[in-house]
Amino acid sequence: MDALFSIALQFGVFLAVAAMALLAFRQVEAGSALRRRMRERAVSGASLAAGPAGGLLKDTKPKASWLGWLQSRTTSGDEKKRSRLAKTLAEAGFDQPAAVPLYFLARVIGAVGLPAALLIAQKLSPNPVVGLPVIAGALLLCGLGLVVPAIFIDLRAVGRRERLEHQFPDALDLMVVCVEAGLGVDAAFIRVSHEIAPSHPEISGEFGRVSQELRAGRSRADALRRMADRVNVDALRAFAALMIQTDSLGASITQTLRSYSGELRERRFLRGEEKAMRIPVLLTLPLVACILPVIITALLLPAGLDVVHNLMPALKRH
Repeated sequence: MDALFSIALQFGVFLAVAAMALLAFRQVEAGSALRRRMRERAVSGASLAAGPAGGLLKDTKPKASWLGWLQSRTTSGDEKKRSRLAKTLAEAGFDQPAAVPLYFLARVIGAVGLPAALLIAQKLSPNPVVGLPVIAGALLLCGLGLVVPAIFIDLRAVGRRERLEHQFPDALDLMVVCVEAGLGVDAAFIRVSHEIAPSHPEISGEFGRVSQELRAGRSRADALRRMADRVNVDALRAFAALMIQTDSLGASITQTLRSYSGELRERRFLRGEEKAMRIPVLLTLPLVACILPVIITALLLPAGLDVVHNLMPALKRH
């Protein structure tokens, strides 16, 4: 009974802290409601003045009503922080309108669900742990529930950027072939996205997204800028800037693509040489840590054995 009472008391304290945090959040939200409404009116007025091209392919709000409510609850804070989070989620591959509210929902579920699961497990256990260890474990699980989704998104974004940078030169070579064969740039995006989908899914999805925006009526410069901002990869940023500059100057797209493809190929070769030159430096630590002790032991052990064999009789005589 004492253990059950202690667990119930700890769970009550946890719920009280969560209620106080929710109340404080509501107070902050009520204070910023007027500024949010003014921003929404300003944005809606700007979108009406700009015409229907703002939401060309995707809605900015999730279709599900409960996700829309969750987005309105979670995006009432700093606009810069929200846009930075949305950009990071897009770099990780989550560019859906519901990505931001689902991210906050995952963090809330992790922060609340993991400590609750620990308390339930302690309640059902025949030998429950009570006192300070349970509180420390609940706080640790709450912190992990808040931190782990952010770490996962960051690692996924970094991995996706590396894969895009690795896959883009092959896609660019195929695009050069398509353009030299007579296809237009818009048709080349479609063709390349279909051909490299099995082996290079990330760059295929980005090229497919560009082709969809082009077919929907967005200009090529705008579609390329959106792709460069979405992926945050230096090679694709340079490609988008090069294509936009080529269109504006009226230069040959075929020659531009071939020159940039050769530059990327040379850059990949130099990167491979750099990694090859780093191998001796990286092998130094394993050689020193593993082979050098064995060599020293093999050289000094016979001499040490001889010294011990010669000194032992002298020590026994004394």
